[in-house]
Amino acid sequence: ILILQTFPAISTLPWYTLLFPLSCLLIIRGLRDLIDDIGRHRSDRDINSRPCEILAGRRFCWQEWRDICVGDIVRLRKDSVVPADLLLLCSSEPSSLCYVETADIDGETNLKFRQALLVTHQELGSEESMAAFDGRVTCEEPNSRMHTFTGTLRWRGHTHALDGDRILLRGCRVRNTALCYGLVLYAGEWFDSKIMRNSGKIKRKKTKLDHLMDRLVIVIFLLLLVTSLGLAVASGFWARTFQEKHSYLAALYQHTSPAQQAFLNFWGFTILLSIIIPMSMYITLEFIYLVNSCFINWDLGMYYGAKDIPAEARSTSLSDQLGQIQYIFSDKTGTLTQNIMSFKKCCVNGTIYGPGTGHENKQAPGSGLSREHRGEQRSDVCDVTLLEAAQRDNDPVLREFLRLLALCHTVMVEHRDDQLVYQAASPDEEALVLAARSLGYVFLARTQDTITIRELGRTRTYEVLAMLDFNSDRKRMSVLVRDPQGTIRLYTKGADTVILERLRGRGPEETLTERALDRFAEETLRTLCVASREVSEAEFRAWSRRHREAAVLLRDRAQELDRLYEEMEQNLQLLGATAIEDKLQDGVPETIQLLKLGNIKVWVLTGDKQETAMNIGYACRLLTDDMEILEEKEVSEILQAYWESNNNLSGSGDAPCSRHLSQQRPETLCHKRAIIVSGDFLDKMLHTGEVLKEKGWPWRWLCCDRAEASQDQGGLVEKAFMDLATSCQAVICCRVTPKQKALMVQLVKKHKKAVTLAIGDGANDVNMIKTADIGVGISGLEGLQAVQCSDYALAQFSFLQRLLLVHGRWNYLRICKFLRYFFYKTFAGLLAQVWFAFHSGFTAQPLYEGWFLALYNIFYTAYPVLSVGLLEQDVSAKKSLEFPELYVVGQQDELFNYRVFGVTLLHGVGTSLISFYITLWAFEDHVGTKAVGDYESFSVTVALSALLSVLVEIVLDTQYWTVLSFLMVTASLLFFCLFSFLTQSVDAYRIAPAIFRFPDASWNALTDPYVLLVVLLSLVVNTLPSLTVHAIRAIMGRATTQQKIHLEAKRDPEPPVELRSHVPRGSFRRRSSYAFSHQQGYAGLITRGDSLRARAT
Repeated sequence: ILILQTFPAISTLPWYTLLFPLSCLLIIRGLRDLIDDIGRHRSDRDINSRPCEILAGRRFCWQEWRDICVGDIVRLRKDSVVPADLLLLCSSEPSSLCYVETADIDGETNLKFRQALLVTHQELGSEESMAAFDGRVTCEEPNSRMHTFTGTLRWRGHTHALDGDRILLRGCRVRNTALCYGLVLYAGEWFDSKIMRNSGKIKRKKTKLDHLMDRLVIVIFLLLLVTSLGLAVASGFWARTFQEKHSYLAALYQHTSPAQQAFLNFWGFTILLSIIIPMSMYITLEFIYLVNSCFINWDLGMYYGAKDIPAEARSTSLSDQLGQIQYIFSDKTGTLTQNIMSFKKCCVNGTIYGPGTGHENKQAPGSGLSREHRGEQRSDVCDVTLLEAAQRDNDPVLREFLRLLALCHTVMVEHRDDQLVYQAASPDEEALVLAARSLGYVFLARTQDTITIRELGRTRTYEVLAMLDFNSDRKRMSVLVRDPQGTIRLYTKGADTVILERLRGRGPEETLTERALDRFAEETLRTLCVASREVSEAEFRAWSRRHREAAVLLRDRAQELDRLYEEMEQNLQLLGATAIEDKLQDGVPETIQLLKLGNIKVWVLTGDKQETAMNIGYACRLLTDDMEILEEKEVSEILQAYWESNNNLSGSGDAPCSRHLSQQRPETLCHKRAIIVSGDFLDKMLHTGEVLKEKGWPWRWLCCDRAEASQDQGGLVEKAFMDLATSCQAVICCRVTPKQKALMVQLVKKHKKAVTLAIGDGANDVNMIKTADIGVGISGLEGLQAVQCSDYALAQFSFLQRLLLVHGRWNYLRICKFLRYFFYKTFAGLLAQVWFAFHSGFTAQPLYEGWFLALYNIFYTAYPVLSVGLLEQDVSAKKSLEFPELYVVGQQDELFNYRVFGVTLLHGVGTSLISFYITLWAFEDHVGTKAVGDYESFSVTVALSALLSVLVEIVLDTQYWTVLSFLMVTASLLFFCLFSFLTQSVDAYRIAPAIFRFPDASWNALTDPYVLLVVLLSLVVNTLPSLTVHAIRAIMGRATTQQKIHLEAKRDPEPPVELRSHVPRGSFRRRSSYAFSHQQGYAGLITRGDSLRARAT
């Protein structure tokens, strides 16, 4: 359009009319991008300038990360961040072990170990030997596979295989290792390291309003073209008609025909009306988004003082979508719960100890054992009965129970400032070891073949004969030890389902323990069973010989070792059970209740087991007693009925689905249901349909060809499951993978077109967070990856209620009002040029002065609309939380949609018609020596009438007034008066008559009482319909508010959180609450001698 404006035969607007506002917008955008680029440059510079030690010649020199090249040898010290992907050559630890923390990569705070090749460990012990190192590494191309690596090291004529256990990835942090040395494999600015390969491209998320605005801009452009075409055609007819009637027009058109004139006028009108295309809207919106994001960052209601963590809006363009959320997908551990494990209860020989016995608040005499390591890591063991029983040391079962807790683990110990600090592979293990220490059984040190503990003040060293490692299939781990008296014992801990079936017999104590396990599960505690047995010397020798043989097998080694472990872990004596608490975060039940009242459905997607997830669901009020719980069997039957009833979930009459639901629980028919399924079930059902085939699903597509059948099958099953799941009040998916979490979010977006929010705190939640429309990261204990990939970061799940119900609803209201009034002011002020064309021979002559057109959207009307987008509130934050039902407005897109845009367009057209034709009517008969009836005065009068009508309309509809709001409205009028008198002054006209074409027009018009009365008349006529509508809305709104208050008063009081049995109907199996997060491989690490150096003294 700017290019077209350079042709005098086409354009009737001054050159600055479009160039000036466009230049202002581009300058603002450029400054914002410059600030962002400077920030990114500083961030890159800070990272690239980090110091590191690189081998140069025969010594290590301090250089910067930017200087690292492939093939360099780097020395890292304790707590250093790994600057590139390295092959570990050696370290200061035994067997060149290196401990690393991968929180910034996979979100796990537990330490992991890496180990150098034996040959490099033995040969590269000095700087001289490293300088002479001439090995050649052949490895795979750079890729994003974080947990796999394939390569070889060829050195001194031998080839050594390399895998992921030898690699230190960029972003890891070296822990508990004084020095380590690595050969750089992947580095550089071309994203060769694995962490950079995983960073991927940043995909900009767009809100529903973004998509709507993009379509509306296209609609406005089409309206512009249609209007320009209509006016151009009219100009052709006008030229032909009036050329014949009026001879003085013949000279004007002697070089062009009416058709050619219409063609030129089409482009002239396109230029003239192009100002209605909202160029400045996007820049203004970005500023509104930015400020509203700052409001979120500054909100003390979402500030977590305990850890000094404020809320953070990491994305500045999604704030309005926070007011339209329909589904929340939440992780469990660390998101709903605190992810701080504490030993809460236990059952020893059938006796339950822990809070609830009535003794937990008393202080036991001589209870110094529970405080002997003041200042160290602590356990919450506070049951005085258990402490006294442990001190008496007269119960052999309790003694063995506590001894097991101190012996059967893979915890590493470190002496730091004369204190014991435990480094555990899982928070559960750390909680158990700390509990044993609090009760007098203190783990002191371990070596390759010994473990030393202090038992009630007596130091004892046990010989470790074998460690039977944990894995997810075995669900248990064991340690085989010889005590100082020479007795060999096996200590085992694991899931109740695997321990109980390996007992030598069942007696009253076992029955009581099973009941205790049920009770612990109902209280949402994480449980483990512990057992032991004595092993004879002959049995151990025979088993040990076969174990050594299996350990060196080249084929089926893991299967053979598992078989030997299974053989040893038999005929156990049950000692008891432990119960570890992972507490709910503060305010989680209340938050979920508010979200449910706001018509937001919460789905829990967790990798934890079903029983634990289900009880957490009851604890946080996601599940209630009056809900029908549909598990995998019921879901399969309902989906089959869904098919038989021709895709009718609700069912009517004799529909199979209806019959099935009524049989399940008639009193809750189609009202309150919840689904609880596992990841395996989802995988089979959604990808293969095996679950439904097993149930006799009558696949209609079996007659189709295979490719078509597979596609149809997937779509139909997905839709069926989504129809069922979204009809339920709650959904819990347990044992799901990160990929399955993202899949569930994607299915809801695909089939329900709903706005989704995902919230989590770990690396396993990243995929889900990226897939959802809004991603929220919890700043927890599982690293920063979830936060780094999120759109918003919170410290607590409970802050979600304020983020959505307050900020989300306000931001949606503000953006919608801003859009409505931005389009209204554009149409109301600028469409008068269309009506003027009917009275100027359709010649594309502008009605307004060029400076008015240039400044209209930047100074005259921008500030009142901006104040609405920044400060508007319909109700206070307190009322927003008190009446969460108000949130439904955003979910239903009520405040801005195609209908609202159409009404706004008509409103703007009406305002422009009234402003133009009242002024035209008044000026037609205004003649005389002192009358103001010229074109310039007419233009100023129409402009002022339209401007005041727009400002009054905004003032009437503003519900929340601040000093800044008042100043912005006042500033608009002041800017209009100031720039009008400056650009229309006689002095300006004398300097540049081609640019300042309206000398003294504003002064002549605005000092005439007649003109002021015309402006007042236009304002009154424009305002009366709006006043009437506002009065009706106020009356109806007051009634609606009274209804909502009445509804609030009638709400049933929320039941207190009560932890008790919630076994679904038809389910008589004993529920398990086993939960144990542990990394496989630590047992082998310890038995190889790759442990901490410290020994007991």
